[in-house]
Amino acid sequence: MSPILPVILSGGSGTRLWPLSREAYPKQFLPLVGKNTMLQATWLRVADVAAQAPIVVANESHRFVAAEQLQQAGTDPTAILLEPVGRNTAPAIGAAALEARRNGEDPLLLVLPSDHLINDIGRFHQAIAQAAAIADAGKLVTFGIQPTAPETGYGYIKAVAGDGPRAIERFVEKPDLETAQAYVASGEYYWNSGMFLFRASRYLHELQRLQPQILAACQNAWENARRDTDFIRLDSEAFSASPSDSIDYAVMEKTADAAVVPLDAGWSDVGSWTALRDVSEQDDDGNAHHGDVIAIDCHNTFAYGERLVAMVGLDDVIVVETDDAVLVGKSERMQEVKDVVARLKADGRSEATWHRKVYRPWGAYDSIDHGERFQVKRITVKPGGTLSLQMHHHRAEHWIVVSGTAEVTRGEEVLLLTENQSTYIPLGVTHRLRNPGKLPLELIEVQSGSYLGEDDIVRFEDTYGRS
Repeated sequence: MSPILPVILSGGSGTRLWPLSREAYPKQFLPLVGKNTMLQATWLRVADVAAQAPIVVANESHRFVAAEQLQQAGTDPTAILLEPVGRNTAPAIGAAALEARRNGEDPLLLVLPSDHLINDIGRFHQAIAQAAAIADAGKLVTFGIQPTAPETGYGYIKAVAGDGPRAIERFVEKPDLETAQAYVASGEYYWNSGMFLFRASRYLHELQRLQPQILAACQNAWENARRDTDFIRLDSEAFSASPSDSIDYAVMEKTADAAVVPLDAGWSDVGSWTALRDVSEQDDDGNAHHGDVIAIDCHNTFAYGERLVAMVGLDDVIVVETDDAVLVGKSERMQEVKDVVARLKADGRSEATWHRKVYRPWGAYDSIDHGERFQVKRITVKPGGTLSLQMHHHRAEHWIVVSGTAEVTRGEEVLLLTENQSTYIPLGVTHRLRNPGKLPLELIEVQSGSYLGEDDIVRFEDTYGRS
């Protein structure tokens, strides 16, 4: 059998799990179920069947966190392809297939969303083996989930009657409840998992035959990509020219060689707070709680708290508390969280995109207080991490070291500061912060000035290619 190369799609924004998942740090980077993040769990569940490290397709703004999390999970990706814009799954997989064939090889591509849950890894591996056998012979295979309820939040696949792998009759969009009930009762439909297995050359062949515009754009973007040690940046103009389409509609429902392998392995796309409640450990009253939660006379609730959350007399309610937002709603209406995010974006509010704590390649900062002309941040710099050489037109900064060692460039000076020492960066002075030690550097930054936005940064040099 041909070697299997996982392709992990990590470009989603996870808006239905707001406020925990946000555009700048979406759900695939969060440990929603277990100690590993969703991205890490995606790789770890297929590491034993993979012939090599995965190809990852990610949003350019997520590149550093994706690379770091996979390294923490024990793998150095074969390639990290960066999408300059989202164009749905058909072009993303097309670019990955081109990269997989770069050295003349033609592996089986196991295409996996980065934010799903699968509980029974053994059954999943069995399904992969079934799919690989027919993909090796030229089929384009998807995995159909045995439905357990008339779910209206999933797309469906209608399969030709039979046992084991079977031909696909059609794909259908998310149905209303009555239609979903009929699908489940018929026994002919599966939930569409969004996972696929096929030979790289077969996918490219079908993409050329069925969607030549998509393949041409992918080929152009891949051939003109900028490559460095860690990332492959697909050409923005070329990739943007691709039609936006899913693999389901671009290829799978049009090809004569599509097949579905049934999968019953405790799968969930964890696509809503209700779905997360359903896959979480529950007490005798159906409550699933994460964090410091007190519940009195509550039933079928889900609570996620970063601080103490107390609930009294609630039924079928979701409560999610973060350091800058609180979500409360009825379980059956949790799909409408995306409307909250749309409202935030329409109002120009940062909570749609950013958490209070923002991750950077060098570490993170947490905006712990702010007023009309000041802002206070807690900054953490990884060992060896270096902020860009920069200056600000509208603000000055005070830095106080809490722990660790800070190397501070301030104009022509270079200072070494340790615990309880501080310095002042006047407005307009070029400066840089570096952690030369082997332990994390923590400091408090107090900004003052007429404008404190993150776009008041002029970068002169940057280790991470952002200048």
